[in-house]
Amino acid sequence: MSAFPAYTMGALCIIGGITGYAKTRSVPSLVAGVGVGLLYLWSADVIRKGAPNGLEGALGASALLLLSSLPRITKGPVPVVLAATSSAAGVYYGTKVYNLRN
Repeated sequence: MSAFPAYTMGALCIIGGITGYAKTRSVPSLVAGVGVGLLYLWSADVIRKGAPNGLEGALGASALLLLSSLPRITKGPVPVVLAATSSAAGVYYGTKVYNLRN
């Protein structure tokens, strides 16, 4: 199973959170970006090691990111990109979890 999408999403979330804070001094952007990014990175590490719950963690991080970006989707390109990438990662990891359980 590939941890690459989770590593990518983790890095992008952390960079996005730091960028959001640097541009607007938005502490929620920093906390949410770094928090979700760390959840993705933890999940990627667990997936890479083959330990349990990595896929579920990545799926949960995708759901969290999607649900937090949907209310802001009309406010510009960043929430749209967040919603699209979290949806793609969610579908990927959701399919992996589904296939693993069936």
